[in-house]
Amino acid sequence: MQTIQTAWDFFQNEVLGMKWLNRLIGNIVEACRLDPASRIGGSVQFFIYDVLKIMALLGVLIMMISYIQSYFPPERTRKILGRFHGIGANIIAALLGTVTPFCSCSSIPLFIGFTGAGLPLGVTFSFLISSPMVDLGSLVLLMSIFGWKIALLYVLFGLVIAVAGGTLIEKLHLEGQVEEYIRNGKTIDIPQEQLHYKDRMKFAWEQVVATAKKVFPYVLVGVGVGAWIHNWIPEDLIVKLLGDNNSFGVIIATVAGVPMYADIFGTIPIAEALLAKGALLGAVLSFMMGVTTLSLPSMIMLRKAVKPKLLGIFVGVCTLGIILVGYFFNFIAPFIL
Repeated sequence: MQTIQTAWDFFQNEVLGMKWLNRLIGNIVEACRLDPASRIGGSVQFFIYDVLKIMALLGVLIMMISYIQSYFPPERTRKILGRFHGIGANIIAALLGTVTPFCSCSSIPLFIGFTGAGLPLGVTFSFLISSPMVDLGSLVLLMSIFGWKIALLYVLFGLVIAVAGGTLIEKLHLEGQVEEYIRNGKTIDIPQEQLHYKDRMKFAWEQVVATAKKVFPYVLVGVGVGAWIHNWIPEDLIVKLLGDNNSFGVIIATVAGVPMYADIFGTIPIAEALLAKGALLGAVLSFMMGVTTLSLPSMIMLRKAVKPKLLGIFVGVCTLGIILVGYFFNFIAPFIL
C-alpha cells in the first residue's frame, strides 16, 4: 500500500504537477541573480512555471479530448441525446458536455443548435452548464494542483449542478422563453463522415493549435493575476475576504467571478494563488465555477437566444448551485485537504 501511495505521489507531483519544472525554473531565476523568495523573483518563477506547465498539459489533454470528441460531432451528439428522456437525458447531456469546447461562449452555439433541433430545453441547459464548468481536461489539471479527491468532487458537483439545473428548467416549462428564430429553426440531417485514425489525429492536432491560440492570452492573464496575488497581495487581506472569518466569502467569490471571461485553464492559477494565501477551498472553487459558467460575455451571447425570464432563471439556478457547492466544500475541506 505504501508503494502505491509513493508511486501516486510521484505521479501527481512530478508528472501532473511538474514540480521538477518549478525547481528548474527556480535555479534559472537564481542564476539570473534573482531571489525566488523575493517578490519579484517569486513572481517571475510563478509566472514562467505556471504558463509552461498549463500549456504543456493543455496540449496533451486537448489532443486526447479532441480525439474522443471526433466521435461526437454536433449531429451525432444531437442524435444520442434524442434517444433519452427524463432525468436520464439530463445526465447524458451533462456527461457529453465534458468532451466539448472549453468555454461558455463556444458552448452556446451548440446549445442553440440542439434547442433548434427540438431537443428538450432542460436537456440542452444541462449540456450548457456542464460544458464550460467541467471537462476531462479540468479533471487532470485540478488533480495536478489540488489532488485527486478535490478534482473528482469538483467534477462530480459540477455535473450535479448541470443535471439539477436542467431538470428544474425542464419542469418549469419555459419553452416559450426561447427566441422565436431558434424555436422555428430547421435542421438538415447530414450523414456522419467516416473518419479514419489519421483523420482523427489530424483533427485533434488542429484542435490543439486552434485552442492553444485561443486560450493562451487568458492563460497569460490568469497566471499574471495569480503571480500578483501569490507574491504581492497581503495574506491578511485574502483571509479577511475569503477566509475563515468571513461567512460570505463563497458569495463574494462567486459574484467576483461573473464579470470575468476565461476558461478553466485561465482560472486555475488564480485559484491556486488564492488557496495558498489562505482563501477557503469552497470560495476558491466557487470563484472558478462562477468565471467559467456565468461570465458576463457568455450571458450577453445567451441573451440573444433566450428571453430575460429564462436567462434570469438560468443565472439564479447556477448561482445558487455554485454557492451551495462552495459552502459544502468549506465544510468537508478539513477532511480532504
